[in-house]
Amino acid sequence: SIINFNSWPRLKWKSVVGLEIHAQIDTNSKLFSGAQVEFAAPVNANVSLFDAAIPGTLPVLNEACVRAGLSTALALSCDINLVSMFDRKHYFYADLPAGYQITQQRAPLARNGTLSFPVFIPGITKKPYQKTVHLHQLQLEQDSGKSLHDDAAGKSLVDLNRAGAPLMEFVFDPDLSDGEEAAALVKELILILTRLKTCSCKMEEGALRVDANVSVHEPGTPLGTRTEIKNIGSVRGVANAIAYEISRQIDIIEDGGKIHNETRSWDASSKTTVAMRDKEVLQDYRFMPEPNLPPLRLSQSFIEDLRQGLPELPEETREKLTKDYSLPPETAIILVNDDILLRFFLEISNQDGSIPPKLIANILTNELLTIYNKNKASIEEW
Repeated sequence: SIINFNSWPRLKWKSVVGLEIHAQIDTNSKLFSGAQVEFAAPVNANVSLFDAAIPGTLPVLNEACVRAGLSTALALSCDINLVSMFDRKHYFYADLPAGYQITQQRAPLARNGTLSFPVFIPGITKKPYQKTVHLHQLQLEQDSGKSLHDDAAGKSLVDLNRAGAPLMEFVFDPDLSDGEEAAALVKELILILTRLKTCSCKMEEGALRVDANVSVHEPGTPLGTRTEIKNIGSVRGVANAIAYEISRQIDIIEDGGKIHNETRSWDASSKTTVAMRDKEVLQDYRFMPEPNLPPLRLSQSFIEDLRQGLPELPEETREKLTKDYSLPPETAIILVNDDILLRFFLEISNQDGSIPPKLIANILTNELLTIYNKNKASIEEW
């Protein structure tokens, strides 16, 4: 459902939104060990000695993860660093056995990407419009484990199955204006990653996690104090969480209050953001070069081979549908957003050229979806 806040939009205020997205790379083994990556595996079933930080164990970089990261970076028109470095990010928590996370902070895999995507909400926006955001950097890093809290027993346990799972982190510049643009960005990134087969993007399994930085200010004034919303678990949740946070900040400022630099979480049941921790004091992660991993050196020929193997991207498919089949942009967006509808459309169009493409598209996007919605069934079950 779409949240519609009473005073939206408030023309007196300008909102600024930036996203940081973690995507779990779809590989069989972890980033630096041979342990299997498997959702819902028995607790601590997929843990190598390195994942558990046993002294004397060393990381070995997974080539499949590098290929996946590079393919994704190329699809986002990034500048590839021919030499990238790994760093240690220190913080102490039970689900991080080594006391540090191996990531890329100083010299990431890629920088300076762009992502252009349509923003279209049926029933709300009359026509789709194109939005372009800048990707500051794309880096490889390992995931942490998972803490399991038993409030009744007053104990916390740790599952290290996820520790060391390979991640791509996308750091986008704050180029977005509201929650709907942010949701459209996430949706487009999901389409790209699934076509590349570099991430399953199953947000319900934690394969894609979204953090949003949100601030508001009056036009012509400096940017306001931002808050961070952590681990938003659905595309619609991204839109709703950001919309709520923008409205919350405006209410506080208009009532004479002050926005605090803090981390908040999205409560989907109450449809509110909830304070987690204060961020006024900058945490010192004591970044240092990872001594057990040499620089990752890439050849231009290796990069070009990956570029040649890229599939057709969603924006290219939308352009083809509007040019070759004369479909309206709105219809092209709906078809591309649903792989099954798109497959049906292409198969029917190619089988019988006498049927007008617009008629095929209208039947699929209107009649067929209506039947499934009335029967509360998913088209994926066909």
